[in-house]
Amino acid sequence: MKEKPNPVSAKAQVKKVEAYIKPFKLDEVKAALMELGVRGMSVTEVRGFGRQKGHTELYRGSEYKVDFLPKTKLEIVLPDDLVEQAIEVIQKVAKTGQVGDGKIFILPVEDAVRIRTGESGDGAL
Repeated sequence: MKEKPNPVSAKAQVKKVEAYIKPFKLDEVKAALMELGVRGMSVTEVRGFGRQKGHTELYRGSEYKVDFLPKTKLEIVLPDDLVEQAIEVIQKVAKTGQVGDGKIFILPVEDAVRIRTGESGDGAL
């Protein structure tokens, strides 16, 4: 008995890259990614903490702890052949050498569909 081909594996493989960077690095990272050929991205202002943990500030003579620090979250869905280059670009451009430069996560994407045309896979990007 013949195995049916997996429709997902027959399509171009795509990945979602989520990058959490310092907000002031957004314009540089965006420009570098567009130069690479990235055609679109979503950007969200977020707050969070990791190893950086936050810091204490003084307000009207009282100290208070700032646990959640501002970050910018980029979400980019890319064909597999652009993923490594995009990660390298984000790392290079977003790096300041200081604690809190951010993180990059790479997730598999099962499929993508363009609502207007119904195209799927890489064609929907």
